Formats: sequence, structure tokens, C-alpha cells
Amino acid sequence: MSRRISILGSTGSIGCQTLEVVEADPDSFRVVALAAGQNVDRLCEQVERFQPERVSVGDEVAAQRLRDRFGPDLEIHFGEEGLIAVATHDCDTVVAGLVGAVGLSPTLAAIRAGRDVALANKEVMVMAGALVQREVAASGTRLIPVDSEHSAIFQALSGQRDQDIATLILTCSGGPFRDPSVWPADRLAGVTVEEALAHPNWDMGAKISIDSATLMNKGLELIEARWLFDVPPERIDVVVHPESIVHSLVEFCDTSVLAQLGLPDMRVPIAVALAHPERIRLDLPRLSLSEVGRLEFEAPDRERFPCLDLATRALKGSEAAPAVLNAANEVAVQAFLDRKIPFSAIAETNAGVLDEHLRSCQGESLESLDDVLRADGWARGVSREKLDLESEGERVARLNEATR
Repeated sequence: MSRRISILGSTGSIGCQTLEVVEADPDSFRVVALAAGQNVDRLCEQVERFQPERVSVGDEVAAQRLRDRFGPDLEIHFGEEGLIAVATHDCDTVVAGLVGAVGLSPTLAAIRAGRDVALANKEVMVMAGALVQREVAASGTRLIPVDSEHSAIFQALSGQRDQDIATLILTCSGGPFRDPSVWPADRLAGVTVEEALAHPNWDMGAKISIDSATLMNKGLELIEARWLFDVPPERIDVVVHPESIVHSLVEFCDTSVLAQLGLPDMRVPIAVALAHPERIRLDLPRLSLSEVGRLEFEAPDRERFPCLDLATRALKGSEAAPAVLNAANEVAVQAFLDRKIPFSAIAETNAGVLDEHLRSCQGESLESLDDVLRADGWARGVSREKLDLESEGERVARLNEATR
């Protein structure tokens, strides 16, 4: 019997590749619900192709476009309630493929509804890892990682005992600015948006590409790994591996090291998550080690890329600190993409907001979604203040106040 799949973020990179995996084995999977944002044209194509029972879009205007096209035969929702409707639809697995904090609430809703989650939305674990794992334990669901690095660890740990794990080793390509002879620290300050988006190995969305360029992506993955695999931060390491062939490694207490290798292609970890504990056949290029020739590894440059150490500091600070760091980073990355701040201001903003939180916090824990959102909202406000940013609503309110 085919597994019923719901996808959060169906028109994004992960969502589109998930649908490619489904098409590779249509007898094993049935797409029953899709959630997108504003890309209505692509969602319409997906609806026609996969015939889901329920869909959601970003707002009422987009929802009306779908109603006009598909009529009453398709169940249509919008906004956060729509995301939750898709996440809790009658299915076996929810693919959490949203980017950023927006994915937290629907992912928690899926877990509470007893749905297995294929997790590609790393911010869910970064913001609320402890809370999410408590919910997973309470509901008895499975949380299977889709990030290539965490999928590699997940596969390497299959059949192993937790007490035998010595170190988790996350690999990273080093991003487009890995070479210090080409990109010394003083040149990084002037990096353009186009240069930062040019990832050497992976085809990813804008936000993730910028995070890769600052190594914040690896910092977020370090936080995610801490909660996914219940391993303290001092036993998680990062190594730069430019070829992106070894996706991550696990060292065990007897000094053995297991690694998962493969050509860079997100459809592989997606397929692992959807089919687990089985595997499906994918018609993709296969790895030839003789053609690759050699694999290189080096320590990350923590001075040029300070975001990596910020993640470890956040983990050691408070349960709320990773949520604070993530929110600050989202604000700063968007400001950079909007060409309002220089590249170097991303790390500076992240560090400044985290420092302010750690000075003022009392080691608070996250007992509820409201606690997470409170920390997130505080950090966004502080970040916008530090970067002298304001929303249109804030600008109008300020002008109205000034003219009273």
C-alpha cells in the first residue's frame, strides 16, 4: 500500500525534489496535501499533476486564484491555519520543507497529530529542539532528518547503540569563500549578493545559500544535530570537505568511523526519509571514487567565519539562545539579500543579539511554543533595531505619531 505524503513548502527546492522522488516510485507514494506560499502558478501545476486532496497558500488572494481555477473539488486553505491543515491532514509522513521560523508551528502540529515527519526545516530543531523532542516522545512519532549531513549520521547510526557514539562529525563544503588566498577577511566585507549566492556544489534557496556562505548553516546544523541525536555540543565537530562526497561521519568509542558517501543530490536523503526503513531505486548518477580521485578535509576557519562558534555558544547558554540566534540571523540575512547591509554585518548582528540575550537571560527553558515565539520575537526586534530597519507598518505608525 502506498504511503500518503503531505508536503509543507511544495514549491520550494525541497518540495519540488520530493515530488521528483515520488514520481520515481509512484506505486510507493501518494501525495495527498500540499502547502505553498505565493508561487501559485507552480502550485497549480503540482495540483494538476499529483491531484492532492488539500492545499494551502500564503494568503486569501492566492487562495481565491486556486478556487477560481479548481472550483469546489479541491479543499483550499491559506495562512498559518492552512499550513497546520496540511500538516495534520490524513497522511503517513509530513515533509517539513519550509524555510525559517514559519515551519515551527505546523511541524509541531504534525507531531502532535501523530504524523511521522521528514524534517528538512532545520530551524524547527534550532528554535525548539528540546520542546520538539519532548513532543515526539509523547506522540510516538518518527522524526527523520532530510538535511544531507543529518541523514548521513542517521544512516551511519542505524543498528548502533547510543552509548557507543564518541563524536558526530558534520562535513561542509566551506561555501564560496573557503579559499583565504582569494577571500581574505578584509575582502569578505565587500561580498556582493550574487557572489554569496554562488554555492560551489549545491543548488539551494537564497537564504540557505547565504547561510552556507557565512557557515551559519553549519552552525544551525550543529544545533540541530545536538537535539536530533541527543549528543552534547562538545561531542559534535565540523570539518570542511570541499568535494561534498562524504556527507558526515560518526566516530565510535572503539575509534571506528562510519561515513555516508554519495554525489551531492538532495533527492537521496529525501528518498531515505520517505522510504525508511526501506530504500527505493533512484535513476541518478552513481559515485565513482576512481573518477573523484581524492577527497580533501580541513579544519574550518573560525576567525573568518565566526558564525560557527556562535552556535556552540548558544547551545551552552540557554534553551532559548538558539532561537534567539536563529531569529537574528534570519533578519540579518534578509537585510543582506535586500542590499541594506554588508555581508560582514550578518555575523556582527548575530553576535551582538546573542550577547545581549546571554547577558540578560536567566537560563530560561522552553516549556511551550509561546516561549519559543517570545524569544524569537524579542531577537527580531533587537536585530531590526541594531540594523536600523523598520517594517512599513512601523514606519507608518512612527510617522502618524510624529504628526499628532
